[in-house]
Parts: sequence; structure tokens; C-alpha cells
Amino acid sequence: MKIQKQVPLTEGPILKSLTGLAVPIMISSFLGTLYNITDMAWIGLLGSKAVAAVGVGGMYVWLSQGLASLARMGGQVHVAQCLGRGDKEQAHRYAKTAVQLSILLGLAFAAVSLLFTDPLVGFFKLEGVKTILDAKIYMRITCGLILFSFLNLTLTGLYTAQGDSKTPFVANFIGLLINLLLDPLLILGVGPFPRIEVAGAAVATVSAQLVVMLVMMVGVFRSKKEENVLKGIRLFEPFSKEELGNICKIGGPTAIQGMVYCMISMVLTRMVAAFGAEAIATQRVGGQIESVSWNTADGFAAALNAFVGQNYGAKKMDRVQEGYRISFWTVAIWGALIMLAFIIFPGPIAGVFFHEEKAMEIAISYLIIIGFSEAFMCVELMTIGALSGLGKTKLCSVISITATSMRIPLAMVLSRTSLGLDGIWWALTLTSVAKGIIFYLTFRYQMREKC
Repeated sequence: MKIQKQVPLTEGPILKSLTGLAVPIMISSFLGTLYNITDMAWIGLLGSKAVAAVGVGGMYVWLSQGLASLARMGGQVHVAQCLGRGDKEQAHRYAKTAVQLSILLGLAFAAVSLLFTDPLVGFFKLEGVKTILDAKIYMRITCGLILFSFLNLTLTGLYTAQGDSKTPFVANFIGLLINLLLDPLLILGVGPFPRIEVAGAAVATVSAQLVVMLVMMVGVFRSKKEENVLKGIRLFEPFSKEELGNICKIGGPTAIQGMVYCMISMVLTRMVAAFGAEAIATQRVGGQIESVSWNTADGFAAALNAFVGQNYGAKKMDRVQEGYRISFWTVAIWGALIMLAFIIFPGPIAGVFFHEEKAMEIAISYLIIIGFSEAFMCVELMTIGALSGLGKTKLCSVISITATSMRIPLAMVLSRTSLGLDGIWWALTLTSVAKGIIFYLTFRYQMREKC
């Protein structure tokens, strides 16, 4: 595979530089969304209980992404800032340390997941022996082999920090094709392939992640050291205490934020479980449908993170401000379009994943309510990327954790009114709107302080 030319971020037209990096990342993020949507569409044919099982098992995959962001965010920000200063040797050391840390964290998470599968699944109090067994199977496969996902996230961040978003895009596209092929073969059983249902979805996902990792590694091997800070990494060299400490300082708050966010969602999922398997299935599938907006915004945030990191390192604050302005309008308009789709066409969208009347009714209500928050959520994620590029990950974590934590008491209050289950959906929407506004105002304040 030929490594694509890196996008210059500290010089030239800002719109061209930013979109040149952002578009492949956004497409890659959308491909990641299709992974999950494809799984849910095929699993939906097995019924809402199977979807609920995958939803519960998938919560721990989501939890792992928070931990993985420790190495990804810390490595990406420092590599971008080092390259902005022209210090390629230190950027190489940060890249090596980030990959080493990612491997250790991935192995540790896999070990904990396999040792404590029973109590972790038991937390959600699922009903039905088959549903509980499916959740455990899905979790053991996806979390037991979570190392591929950890490395993919870190490698993607390090590629992006250098201005190369095309290599991760190619890798994710190939992975998507693998997932699209294996899902129906393994979930439903086609030809010589056995029908292994939920386990099939897990195997398809892990297989795709392995392929993505291998493609990005090939990209490293075929590059030259002066082109790629990942080239020549010696994984068995001792950690550099300085680089490790700096990575944890930047990535730690992001990791805590991601994991706490997931834990809050776990508590909410347990509350949702009281309304039946259809409600859990709706929350799981609804989140995957919603990822059409938040995964895309998160992809743009990754591009803006690298853009801000390099220009901040080069002390070009005017480019930082202009890059944020362009990004703001891009993701806000995208979020508004998704909002309209959810509010106007909730039935056809839900019908792709659900085939039971009760589940359809719950899903339609979810999409309409959650739709009002989409533009605000996109602005929130994009702004977190910009603030993190400035090194303000701790500030992002404080704001995000505080505001997201309010979902629990708000959901408890609203769900006990006549709104019932819809009260939980409104708790998600109202807090997302608040976070979008707060993060926007916070970035404007930071810019006034630095300029």
C-alpha cells in the first residue's frame, strides 16, 4: 500500500488544509458507524432480545474506548505539537511510547473482561437465560480480543497527527468490507458457514478490526522514517518516563471522561432495563443510528485536534481561530440535517432495525426526542477536539463529566412522571444541548485569553 502525501497544516489555505485532513477521517468514522449499523441490522433479524444482549456486551467495548483514548489522545496531541515545532525525533519517541502504552492497556482490559464476565454482565439484570448467555459470549469475544481496537485507535491518532488521514481511511474501508461479508455468513449461517448468531457478529467485528490493524501496520513498514514517526519503533525498549508522564497528563483526563461517560450510560441502561428488552434494544440501536452524526463529528474533531495542535505548536493562533470557525459551521449544519431526518422520518429509520410493534413504537419516540440534540452534540464533540489540541483535556473532562452526570438525577425525576421511558430520552437530549452551548462559550473564552 502506498502512503499518501501528508496534508500541510501550518501553512497554505486553511479550508483546504482542514478539509483535506478531515474528509478522510469523517469517511473513516462513517465506515466505523456502518460496522455497528450492519451488525445491528443483521442481529435485528434475531429479535429484540438478541439486540439487547449485544447492547449489554457492547457497553464494555464502549468502556474500553475511554481507556484506549489515554494513549491515543496523549500521543496524538504531543506528536502534533512536536511536529509543529519541527522536532521529529521527539515526535518519534512519543509515538513509540503511545503504541507501547496502548498494547499494555489493551491486554489489561482483555484480562479483566475475561476474568469478571459474569458479574459485569449481571450488573444489568437482564431477563432470560438465552439473553444473558448471548451477552456473555459477545463480551468475551469482543473484549477478549480488544487489543486490535486499542491499536487501531492509537495508530489512527498518530497517523492523523502527522497530517495523514488517508491511510486510516483505506484501512477502515477494507475492514468494513470484511465485516459486511462476514456478518450475514456467520450470524445467519450461509452455505458452509455455521449459524452462530450473536457470536457471529462478534467474530465478524474482531476479524475486521484485525484486518484494519494489519493494513495500517503495512503502511508503517512501507514508509520512510522521514515521512512517518511510526517508522522504526522498537516496542521492547523501556518506556521513557518523561514521554509517558506527558502522554498520561494529556490523555488521562480524556480517558477518565470517556470511561465515566460510559459508566453513566450503564447506570441509565439499567434504568432503561426496567421497561423491558425492547427498551434496551432501542437504546443500543438508537445509539448506533445516532452515531451517524456523532461519529462524523468525532472524526472532524480528530482532524481539528491535529490542526490546532500543530498550529498551536507553531504559535499561529489566527489559523487556530479560523480552523475552529470553519469546523463549527460544518458540523453544526451536518447535525441539523440529522436532526431533521430523525424528526421527519423516524418510522422508516427504525424499521430497518426493528420488526416488532412495541420495539418500533419505542424506537420512533427515541429518534424524535434525541433528534433535537444532534447539532448541539456535534458542536460539543468538535470543540472538545479543538480544546484538546490546545492541551486543555482536563478542562474538557471537568465540563463533560459534570454535565453528563446530571443525566442520572434528571432521568430519575423525568421517568417517574407521565413521560415514563421518554423521560430518560429527554434527559439525554437536554444535557446534550447544555454541553454544546457550554463548550462553545468555553472555547471562545480560551481564545480571548490566548490571543
